[in-house]
This record gives sequence, C-alpha cells and structure tokens, in this order.
Amino acid sequence: MKFEKEHISSRLTLILALVFLGVIVISVRMIYIMTVKRDYWKTISDSYVRDSVVVAPNRGNILSADGQLMSTSLPDYRLYIDFRPGDSIAFDSLFQQNMDSICDGLAQIIPAWTSQQFKDRFEDQLNKPRNKRSRYFPLYTRHITYIQLNDVKKLPLFREKNKNVSGLVVEERNDRKKPFGSLAKRTLGEMYGAKDSARSGLELAYDSILRGVNGWQHRKKVRNRYIGIVDIPPVDGCDLVTTLDVSMQDICESALREKMRELNASMGVVILMEVQTGDVKAIVNLQQYDDGEFYEARNYALASLMEPGSTFKTASIMVALDDGYITIKDKIDTHGGRYPMYKAVMKDHNWRSGGYGVLDVPEVLMYSSNIGVSRLIDNHYHKQPEKFVEGLYRIGIGTPLDLPFVGSANPVIRRPTKDNWPATTLPWMSIGYETQIPPISTCAFYNAIANNGKMVRPRFVKAVQKDGKVIREFPVEVIKEQICKPSTLKDMQWMLERVVSKGLGKRAGNPHFHVSGKTGTAQVSQGRAGYLNGKREYLVSFCGYYPSEDPRYTCLVAIRKPNAPASGGLMAGTVFSKISQRIYAKNITTDMSQARDSLSRFVPDVKNGDLAAAKDILADLGLESSDEGGTNINWGHSSFDNGKLVFTSVSDEEGKMPDLKGMGARDAVYAIEKRGLKAKVKGAGRVISQSLAAGTSYNKGQTVTLTMGL
Repeated sequence: MKFEKEHISSRLTLILALVFLGVIVISVRMIYIMTVKRDYWKTISDSYVRDSVVVAPNRGNILSADGQLMSTSLPDYRLYIDFRPGDSIAFDSLFQQNMDSICDGLAQIIPAWTSQQFKDRFEDQLNKPRNKRSRYFPLYTRHITYIQLNDVKKLPLFREKNKNVSGLVVEERNDRKKPFGSLAKRTLGEMYGAKDSARSGLELAYDSILRGVNGWQHRKKVRNRYIGIVDIPPVDGCDLVTTLDVSMQDICESALREKMRELNASMGVVILMEVQTGDVKAIVNLQQYDDGEFYEARNYALASLMEPGSTFKTASIMVALDDGYITIKDKIDTHGGRYPMYKAVMKDHNWRSGGYGVLDVPEVLMYSSNIGVSRLIDNHYHKQPEKFVEGLYRIGIGTPLDLPFVGSANPVIRRPTKDNWPATTLPWMSIGYETQIPPISTCAFYNAIANNGKMVRPRFVKAVQKDGKVIREFPVEVIKEQICKPSTLKDMQWMLERVVSKGLGKRAGNPHFHVSGKTGTAQVSQGRAGYLNGKREYLVSFCGYYPSEDPRYTCLVAIRKPNAPASGGLMAGTVFSKISQRIYAKNITTDMSQARDSLSRFVPDVKNGDLAAAKDILADLGLESSDEGGTNINWGHSSFDNGKLVFTSVSDEEGKMPDLKGMGARDAVYAIEKRGLKAKVKGAGRVISQSLAAGTSYNKGQTVTLTMGL
C-alpha cells in the first residue's frame, strides 16, 4: 500500500494545532480560576470539612519543688472581623451605627490602642469595595486574654451570636505562660517558636512527658450544624515536678542583678545546689542588653564553656595531694610576685607590692597564688603531664555530667600531645587557663567536696505526676562514690574553710555560720585578639558551700565585667554572702505553738536542782506550781503538766548516785560534792549525761564527769 506524504503532513499539522489550542484554553482557564474566581474557590475550601480531625491534648504543667506553677498552658485569643459577611449591606449599616461605641469600648478593654486608632483601621476597610475587603481583618494585632474576650463580646454588634451579623471571628490557641515571669526562664525553656532553636530547656528535654497523646474525632452534620464526635480521646500530658525553689530563685536573681548593675557587667550566673541530693534549687542566667537592663538569655550555667580561673586551683592542689606529691606542710617560694615560666612570666595579683614570698600549701590556696600553684604542679608533673590530666578526670572536674538539656556542654580539658603541648601549658592549666569548664561542672565538683567526696549528678526534675499522683520518680544519681582519698578530702575541706575565714574569700563569709570555698579571677580571651589586645574583660567568681561543718548548699557565682579592677572575693564573694545569709534566714523556723498574744504569760523554763528560789520567782509572777505528793520539795526535778509546773523530788538513797540530768552546773556540782565525790564538768548548759548513772553505788573520792549541753 502506498502512503501519500502530503496527507500525513497535513494531519500532523492539524493535530499539533489542536493540542496547542487546548493548552491555551487550559492556561486561560487556570488564570481565570486563580484570579477572577479565587475568592469563590477559597470559600469552598474554607467550608470543606474533613472526616477526621486531630484533638490536641492539654500540655502538662511544670511545677516547683513545693508544687507552685512555673509553666502552664492557658488559652489566649486572636480577634478578626469578617468585613464580607453573608449580608454585607446590613452589616455595613450596623457597623457604621455602632462604630463609636465599639471603638470606645475596645480602647478601654485594650488600652494599648486609642479609640481613634481602632476607628481609622475600621474605616479603611469599610471604604474599600466589598470584593477588596478582608474576610479575616485583625481587630487587634496581638493576642488577648479570656477576660478581655468576654468584655469584647459585650460590645454592641459583637454581642450577636450569629457570625454573619456580628462579623466577629475568634481564633483560640493554648499559649505557654510562666506565672513567675523571668524567674528561671532559660531553665524552664520554650517549646513554641518559629525556629527549632527557640525550643529549649525543660520544655524540650521532657517534651515526650509533657505533650501527651493526640486524640481523633470525626465531624457529622446534624440539622445544618456540624458536631464533633470523639473517636479516640486525647491523653493529657503529665506534670513535671522540678527541684527549683521559687523563693530561692528570687533571692539569687535579685542579689546577682543588683551586683551586675553596680559593676555594669555583661553576663552573670548563679547556681544553688543541695549538697546531698544534687538538687538544683536555683539557677540564674542574666545578660545585659542594649537598653541597659538584665534579662534571662542563653543558659550560660549549662551551655557556656569558660576558663574557670582560680576556682580551678582547688582541683590542681587536690590532684597533687591525692597523688602524694605534696602535703599541706610543704612550702614554695613565690619570690617577689613575678616568676619566669619557660619564656613567659607568671604573676601574682600583688606583684607590684612585692608578692608573698615563701608560702605553705594552705597559704597558696588562701591567697590564690598563681606562682605557688603553678610551681607546685610543674615541679612534679612537668615530665608526666598526662598523669596530672588523668588526675583531673579522676577527681571528677573533667567528668561529663551528661545533663538532659539540649546544648548543655561537658568539660574540655586538653590531653598532652607531642605536637601541641608547649612547656607553658601545664603551669597555666594548673591555675585555670587552657581548660574550658561549664559553671555547672565547677559547682558539681565543689558539691562533691561538701558531700564528703561523693559526686552526684545535678538533678533538675524530681518526679512526674498525673492527676496529682506521682507516677515516676527520678532518684539521686551518683557519678563517683569517692573523688579522692579521705585524707585528701579532709585536707581540702580544712583549706577551703581557711580561704574564707583567713584568706581572700573573707567577703563571702558570714557572721552566723562558717563558709568554705574558693575565689576566682580570670581574664577573658577575646578570640583572635587574645588576652592582651582589644577590650579587657574579666570573669570573677566564687564557688563554695555552707555551713562548713554540716554543708547544706553549694553555690557558684560568676560575673563577667569590663576592665579592672576585678576581684572574685570582693565582687562574686559578696553576692555569695548575701545569697547564703538570706537563704539561711529563710530556713530558720519558729515553733508557732509557742506564739502568744500580748496578754499571755509565759511559764519560765526551770532547771532541775535547787527549787526554792524558783518557787519564789514563780509566786511573784503569779504562776501556779505544785509539789508532787503535797510535800514541800526544795530539791528535785521540774516538769510541765497542763500549763503549770510540777516539782518532783530527787531520789536521795544513801550510797546511790542521784539523777542529775537537767540540772545546772552549780547545783549538780553541789549534789556531787555533798556526797564526798569529785566533779569534772565538760561543756556548758545543763547536764545531759553523767559518768555514774543514777542509782549506781559510788565510793567517796570518786570522780564524776558531767557532760553539759543545751
């Protein structure tokens, strides 16, 4: 069969022409739908109802240690006006009639804007052609509270329940609120933000516990209205019980902010930790902004790697003591406050006045001598620096804490290498340079010293609650059972107490209890500019614990300030002192059962022993007393019975030791010597124990030891 080529060519041309025409028609139709019919199809889209809808659960609360709300979800609202409702003509007329009343009312409910500002916004929309008006015009550009919403709904026109009449559109959301404002803001963190970087803190770390589980519902149309029918109910999130104490947090933040304002500081950190449990009771991160005010910014306490300065000297001395290279009796010559260290010069803070000369090891720490520490460490570890670094990890200062917070940092302590370990590294590392330690790690290390050598992981969350019941507890985690030898620990505890009582840390001390700790002052590196070029900044710090004899809290204070003078004891130490004193006062409790009004009479506390004088005083005060058995008792014991004193005689059997407990020293000694015995008194107060028990036989001339106490 023979094909005619000219017919094939004409058919192909026709087909291509038809395809081209179809493309043009489709394109025109698409443009028409996207422009002219855009609003129509958007309305259809808005009215579309999905069969299955997610039902969001309520997010759990974050609570303080004593159950106060620190972060919770509360609803707030955005308000819009539909300027193109079903009956636009009627709406325009009603809105124009009530505009003045609406705007005046809104200005009272939302005082951030004036009545005229509201009116100008509304008139701008009403003056536009109807097809150009907004269907979701923001009545106000920010969210409002539930109370404000109810007040808005009471205004003319907006009180109408029919949306096509009122034009009011309400959009609800659950917003995360912090009832205590900025307190511990960075530790609590955020979970709602435009960027992932905005999510932080406990909100992010424990999101799986707080967020709950979504539910599902389908919507069904009944009599022209859609109702939601729940298929799978949502499971609300659990509550998080933190270790934070609101009042302690407030004490720490106030003390730090006050000192930062005085020093014009750029950054400040406070960490307050409970010794035995590692519970973080307060954590403050303040940064100065351009307006001169201080706000909770980045979580410096957990995430910022800093050269710790002289607070690191405690770790250096501990390693050398624990390795047996030095004792607290050893001495070192600090010369005139300047000493050459491998083509560099090490200086003490008082080098201009001639330095300290010869110091023993406790004095090296007391006066924070750079030369003393660096020479002690370099003398013993110069040829084996890896042993010193291993020692730092052994005592816990370099141990990663592995906290649950995203972005939290672990210590960075350099290890010796052949190519990157100049001779000056070890001396400067020993005094807190050449290392980077987050403040939380320094605090945990000092807390271990206070906790008799046991290092515990800092704890931020104690428990998880559901409907008020504890469903999970977070136990205390021990990182190291013992950071050093008991003898080393005892020496370190003694030296740290002397740093405050006799050394540079005096300003951190307190007249009511003993404090132990170490000051720190370090120049902050300016990156490529180094330490000596560009602007000068200093990190002043103090880390310690109190009371020294029975430590309850460990506290770290660190402040970054511009220019000299810079003193860890004088600047950070005073903040520590203020915090410790206020918290000590907070924890003093009074037995309220002893409280009386001004008309009440107190029954005095009567010591056992000679009761004749006590009876005379009680009679003068008009207070009741009685003798047991009705006999006149002038020597014996006193006790309370229904608000009055009852006197009981002391057994005075011949040759038997009487009960002296509760007597004052004078009466007890009299009773002993009256029987031909010798008395030895230890302490002050009342007799709390006697070497010969009551009722025991004795021989004349025998010595009886009386232990006194309160």
